[in-house]
Amino acid sequence: MTSTTSPSEKIQPQLRAVRPNDAEALCAMFNMPGFRWGTLRMPFETVDQVERRIAKSGQETTWIVAELDGKVVGHGSLVVQSSPRRSHIGEINIGLDDGFVGKGIGSAILGALLDVADNWRALKRVELSVYADNEPAIRLYTSHGFEVEGRHVKAGFTNGQYHDLLSMARLRF
Repeated sequence: MTSTTSPSEKIQPQLRAVRPNDAEALCAMFNMPGFRWGTLRMPFETVDQVERRIAKSGQETTWIVAELDGKVVGHGSLVVQSSPRRSHIGEINIGLDDGFVGKGIGSAILGALLDVADNWRALKRVELSVYADNEPAIRLYTSHGFEVEGRHVKAGFTNGQYHDLLSMARLRF
């Protein structure tokens, strides 16, 4: 599905907590070629797998979805490290429906997750991994204060090829 906005037009989605009945919509999005390209996910995820992932989410996880007109068009999660010595760290994951990339939805999701990290969980470090050739995602993360900390050479495998991953983090000490 493609959106009805122009490529440069920013749209404001409704953000809310993930629900068990989002599994089917999330699974469809996870299996989109563009979505999968930008992640370390395997193809052909099932609704059952997504349902189990939702059910396993505990209090260390903030998992939100972005909706437009009742359709899930993106998601993001913030997972706080469980080790007491690393409890100041959260990891972010974000993904969008292929038809809604570049419209400000990723920025809205990331902004909401960073608000939780800063103002509700008092996290000092938020980190993520991204494919080194995923320039739109790197621009998004950089615009929210993330910096590249390192490169993991040939650490990701997708479409039959190894790719470099970047470690990025935003610090607030």
